[in-house]
Amino acid sequence: MFASNAGVQIHYTDTGGDGLPVVFAHGFFMDTTQFDPQQALAEKGYRLICWDARGHGRTQAPAGEPFTYWDLAHDCLAVMDHAGVDRAVIAGMSQGGYIALRVALTAPERVESLILLDTTADASTPEEKNQYISLFGAWCDPAVPLMPMALQLAPQLIGGSAAQQQPWIDKWISSDRAGIRDAADNLIDRDSVLDRLDEITCPALVLRGDHDATSTAAKSADLTQGLFGAGGVVVTIAGAGHAANWTHPEPTNAVLTAFLHLALHGLNPAP
Repeated sequence: MFASNAGVQIHYTDTGGDGLPVVFAHGFFMDTTQFDPQQALAEKGYRLICWDARGHGRTQAPAGEPFTYWDLAHDCLAVMDHAGVDRAVIAGMSQGGYIALRVALTAPERVESLILLDTTADASTPEEKNQYISLFGAWCDPAVPLMPMALQLAPQLIGGSAAQQQPWIDKWISSDRAGIRDAADNLIDRDSVLDRLDEITCPALVLRGDHDATSTAAKSADLTQGLFGAGGVVVTIAGAGHAANWTHPEPTNAVLTAFLHLALHGLNPAP
């Protein structure tokens, strides 16, 4: 299925049904299939909607047109509109969390609660910007072999075993490598919303893998302390890296199920 916003055709999947809607936004270099391990939640009666961000998956966006995570927040709202969803739990992993926070700031009346997986609220530091510039400059250069970069990136971006990383490596190798350029510029130049977290009053779950070197314990603490609805708690998945929901689905789904159960019954699901 496709929703439309500002000339962009946004691909999304929808399990349907009358259950509490949960809208998932994936991480950078990933797509809707990142949340295949969470499809078990649909069996518990939740309606799962997963969508591809610009530059990823099957979403179709004009090349060379800059955009921000605020624009992607409006893409998320367009998906909800197309799916006939007025209000939902908004879930995001890594860059998907950047989007989820901006959805909550843009349209708080449409956000039941937030699920923030391995993400942060800050902008890139100068050091991170330099690292990104180097990575994406090489990634988008067809003269640079892609496989060595993919093999180096996968343990950092995903974690887990080589077998869990391989499906993503295969996708990266077969992708239009330059198609990530506009999304990369957005990631590099994103603004911080740390000083606006107190505007978000809905319940929130903050979860990270304990080996995640990107969404560090300190950054996650800043996030949960700024969000009143998070109760000051970061839920940590033992042994997981940056993509805890992919590599450690059982403990992650157990936490999500408990959080969503309370949200479904109108109770405060903050940890």
